Amino acid sequence: APGHRGVDLSTVADERVRAAAAGVVAFAGSVAGRGVVVLMHSDGLRTEYEPVIAVVRVGQSVRAGDVIAVVSGKHDSCAQDRCLHWGARRGSTYIDPLTLLVPLAEVHLVPLT
Repeated sequence: APGHRGVDLSTVADERVRAAAAGVVAFAGSVAGRGVVVLMHSDGLRTEYEPVIAVVRVGQSVRAGDVIAVVSGKHDSCAQDRCLHWGARRGSTYIDPLTLLVPLAEVHLVPLT
């Protein structure tokens, strides 16, 4: 179903976007007027980044930390001027991409207002 799936990370215009992990570019183009890059990872995970201008092409292999895009535009749900929307899923099941990071502490979600 439609909805916000993922997290919005505060950023600035033209900030470089790096691959969360090694993978292959599955998609690099426009969706609903926003640039999107999708990476397929060897463990079946798929990560998605938007709004961006891709600097990679479909089929290209990337390593963790490689620059794959630059931030361009604003995601609809961002409270700040600029942000990167980062999503992740296994098959058709969306997961919280923050769970892919090294645990920092217990996370508490708060309302935007």
